[in-house]
Amino acid sequence: MTSENILIIKLSALGDFVQALGPMQAIRRHHPDAKLTLLTTKPFVDIAERSGWFQEVIVDKRPKLLNIKAMLQLRNKLRSGKFARVYDLQTSDRSSSYYRLMGNPKPEWSGIAKGSSHPHANPNRDFMHTVDRQAEQLSMAGITDVPFPDVSWMEADPSKFGLPENYALLIPGGAPHRPDKRWPGSSYGQLAARLVQEGITPVILGTKAEEKEADEIQAECPEAISLLGKTTLFEIAALARKARFSVGNDTGPTHLAAIAGAPTLALFSHASNPDLCGQRGPEVEILRVPDLSNLPVPDVFGKLRSIAHLSQPET
Repeated sequence: MTSENILIIKLSALGDFVQALGPMQAIRRHHPDAKLTLLTTKPFVDIAERSGWFQEVIVDKRPKLLNIKAMLQLRNKLRSGKFARVYDLQTSDRSSSYYRLMGNPKPEWSGIAKGSSHPHANPNRDFMHTVDRQAEQLSMAGITDVPFPDVSWMEADPSKFGLPENYALLIPGGAPHRPDKRWPGSSYGQLAARLVQEGITPVILGTKAEEKEADEIQAECPEAISLLGKTTLFEIAALARKARFSVGNDTGPTHLAAIAGAPTLALFSHASNPDLCGQRGPEVEILRVPDLSNLPVPDVFGKLRSIAHLSQPET
């Protein structure tokens, strides 16, 4: 029998969402008898429902604040939940504004909304890594045992892809509006050719939006296998667990591969700060340079030696 209704808010994006899985699990453990509801966006409904932590998942379509009809629908949905406490793991202006939609009396609120009963009151919170920031936020709300995100339950059968046993994941994508966060596709292609020399089959992950990068990789390395648009998030996790390693840009699938357990090399430019949003996992290396377009392939191959025991790169 449930004793209270609890809401977690976590909207996007993929990397942020999977890094919040540890906090979500901690909240579930802290409220074992509660009805736990997640407010999230459509891409993450499947993960949330299959995690087994939530009795209800609400899709937030993120209506424009001036869309009165849609905002009233969201307000009514939030108020009907009769939530005793809300854990805002998004802590954005949007999610904080939902505090005002809750009506009176307000639920207890963990987050940064004005009036929060359990505010994350660290003035330096914006300078903390996401994982550490959320753990501290929960500690201020009385939850001190926050595990590292566990995606071992994200199971799938990757055998349908017919991959060889010795493969590595290449993740050349990223937000379309952030090209400065991408290592060039031709550079990934040259790296892929080096991997083939090592007896490792390069496997390209991404969406149809990365077709240009995939074409550039396969132009340099015809042996590379493209799985663009063919993998679910659960299949990415399963592929990562069996991969020799993964190498990718600062993008969601790289986060998922790292958390799933693939030794991971993440490539950063000065467009993003790994101290705040870098990949976390059992074995992660970060390579950051001012401009990824100038990052030499031998430098990347050299970094991979420490996590994948590759041969000495050429100079």
